[in-house]
Amino acid sequence: MGMRSIYMEELDGLRKSVKEMGEAVEASFDQLLAAVESKDEDLEMKIIAGDRVINDMERNIESRCLSLITRQQPIAGDLRMISAALKVVTDIERIGDQTSDIAELMLRMKGTELDTYSRHITGMLGVAKEIVNDAVNAFVNRDAKAADEVIKHDDVVDELFTKVKDDLVRMLREGVSDVDACVDVLMIAKYLERIGDHAVNIAEWEIFQESGTIKDIRLI
Repeated sequence: MGMRSIYMEELDGLRKSVKEMGEAVEASFDQLLAAVESKDEDLEMKIIAGDRVINDMERNIESRCLSLITRQQPIAGDLRMISAALKVVTDIERIGDQTSDIAELMLRMKGTELDTYSRHITGMLGVAKEIVNDAVNAFVNRDAKAADEVIKHDDVVDELFTKVKDDLVRMLREGVSDVDACVDVLMIAKYLERIGDHAVNIAEWEIFQESGTIKDIRLI
């Protein structure tokens, strides 16, 4: 097998690894949704433990990206793809971290019904799942149009966060007894907002992958 064929196989393997990491995070988020619904502490602990696997995947992909850059000195489109992958895995890993953080909060809340504090929190969970799925698919499938839709959709996450926050502030002003639970729910909402931000980053790196431009600044 020639050097060019080996190089192309390495690039294809890199794409597959990014896809697998994205799928791992999506699976973790699906488990989180199930845990919120079932109040299953074993499932919440499984999410927390699984975050280490996602961290290991990130380090492996970073190492492969850096190896490709130093050994092959790629240019143009290949360099954009490798550079974008190097950035995207950081955002995917952070989504995994924040999913784990939410699971830890759910464990601490011991079966508390989130909708008791804000009817918008479960909607926020659903939108966050959708935007993460769409962002990862846009990057893996190299679909800049889908990436644009993800960026537009982030406003929905931000609006829901504001509604959750307003609900919690109202409860605190009314003198609710379980202040700690209100703070935990607010933290969950904040993590979901950040997950939306990371999904937007992934979408923006897909656009960079195609054009060499991110946020209207040309890099490559």
